[in-house]
Amino acid sequence: MTTPYNGEPSMTTDLQLSFSRVRDEVGKAVVGQDSAVSGLIVTLLAGGHALLEGVPGVAKTLLVRALSHALSLETTRVQFTPDLMPGDITGSLVYDSKAGEFEFREGPVFTNILLADEINRTPRRRSRRSSKPWRSARSRSTESPGAFRCRSSWQPP
Repeated sequence: MTTPYNGEPSMTTDLQLSFSRVRDEVGKAVVGQDSAVSGLIVTLLAGGHALLEGVPGVAKTLLVRALSHALSLETTRVQFTPDLMPGDITGSLVYDSKAGEFEFREGPVFTNILLADEINRTPRRRSRRSSKPWRSARSRSTESPGAFRCRSSWQPP
């Protein structure tokens, strides 16, 4: 049974309007990527992860930064290199000589949107180890402000 119209916009209309506003805002910075923008927004709403693939120069990083700016979210970019260690992403314990104790310094995984760039440039074994923070992001005892991750890569010929 349907509910009678009471003069107020429905939740669906509000969602569509918000979706359009975000797409328009991101579209000001990134031209011609409407399907990618829509896909990222849907992925963000679903609490998932996204893999953006494309040749260099198609604005993958700009797209993610524009989306985070449009939604007022914090974003961090991690450049995957062959020497990247999991602790470089999750953070590490650092000894504070003044206090005489170890202090946890958060890594880039503690953000709303994390862009892992050029994941294909690391050896397969290393990239699997470095992607563990994504799989365990929701099970950490330290609170992370968000769970959305965006990975960007380019497969060289």
